[in-house]
Amino acid sequence: MNKPITRRKFLKRTSYIATGLAAFPSIIPGSVLGKQGKISPANKITIGMIGVGSHGTNVNLKSFLSQEDAQVIAVCDVDNQRLLRAGLMVNQKYDNRDCAMYRDFRDIIQRNDIDAVMISTPDHWHVPMAIMALQAGKDVICEKPTLTIQEGRTLVDAVDRYGAVFQTSTEDRSVYVYHRMAELVRNGRIGRLKTIRVKLPREPKFPGDPTPMPVPDELDWEMWLGPAPEAPYTKDRVHFNFRWHFDYSAGIIADWGTHLFDTAQWANDSERSGPVEIVTNGTFWKEGLFNTPNEYHLEYRYENGVKLIVDSGGTSIRCEGTEGWIESPRWRAPLRANPPGILRSIIEPGEVHLFTCSEGEHRNFLDCVKSRREPYFPAEIGHRVATICHLANISLLLGRDLKWDPVNEIFPEDETANRMCSRAMRSPWNI
Repeated sequence: MNKPITRRKFLKRTSYIATGLAAFPSIIPGSVLGKQGKISPANKITIGMIGVGSHGTNVNLKSFLSQEDAQVIAVCDVDNQRLLRAGLMVNQKYDNRDCAMYRDFRDIIQRNDIDAVMISTPDHWHVPMAIMALQAGKDVICEKPTLTIQEGRTLVDAVDRYGAVFQTSTEDRSVYVYHRMAELVRNGRIGRLKTIRVKLPREPKFPGDPTPMPVPDELDWEMWLGPAPEAPYTKDRVHFNFRWHFDYSAGIIADWGTHLFDTAQWANDSERSGPVEIVTNGTFWKEGLFNTPNEYHLEYRYENGVKLIVDSGGTSIRCEGTEGWIESPRWRAPLRANPPGILRSIIEPGEVHLFTCSEGEHRNFLDCVKSRREPYFPAEIGHRVATICHLANISLLLGRDLKWDPVNEIFPEDETANRMCSRAMRSPWNI
């Protein structure tokens, strides 16, 4: 399962640009050759960036460019403006002109000189791209979440089959307040855990405009859609607003839920399992383009009796036990607890110490590519937390409560709900 890392020879790389842009010769600085105390290219992990929108550049690309043992050598996006901006960022960082720029992600995946890919696309592309990269021998770090429950299980199986390192890309397990909360709860500082209360934002705040519009010249609309159903272009389908349409995402419950539900699962010691029952109610926009829920109340029950209660209108998490409570009242807000002494508690050597990396998911991913250790948010855990989000959407769409079997990953004796665990992909895409 643990395959060795192959280091690429940087000086033999060819400069690629796939969108008709000119390729320029470059003068290679001495630092790239390993001088001046720098890490030589032969010891660097080569990265291809797939999807370089706002988060793809401002968080993911910037983070990899800051890592001394990583070298970004190619970027890809279906939007030329974003593509050019990312390519410029890479070239400015390395003081050269050889960053390859592609509009088709397969051009990155087929390159033998790329060790790993970072996928920062809309959600409907996550699993198809990740599986193709795994099949090509790449390690993968991919934004959350999956699009369906079945896609998540297929991804987990593929990671196991190819012996790859896979990181679900979120920062929460490296954020002190969430790591500390989960560790205190896991070590019994609030007694026996009884209830976890989560608040998520109320989105979308407007219904979305379904009016067809001309496709912008810089956008490859057909490739943006990919496995999603054919649809006319409108500005409210793309970029940030893709989140509010089930063809491309799973709404705010998945967009934010993947963050705070992970801490809930971590604290409950259920991150490789899940709840057994869900009760929901919520509302959808009655007109417009967007079709994911915007207001909701969710109640999950776990086999151990713990309840996870979720409401729209915030970004908080609170764990309540038989001997106290602990909470973060806003996103990354300092912890509060009752009794307050909980926060001064020391986790002793023989107690539960939860795996983290204070420098974030990108640093953790690179470390694991080298060691072949499982990252702090591997495919299985990412799939399980995404499943919690999908359970809520399925229940809300059906308008009824559901029972869930987390071992077999089915709704017992409920074929209607089970059919909603997967979706067909538009030809020629499949997994």
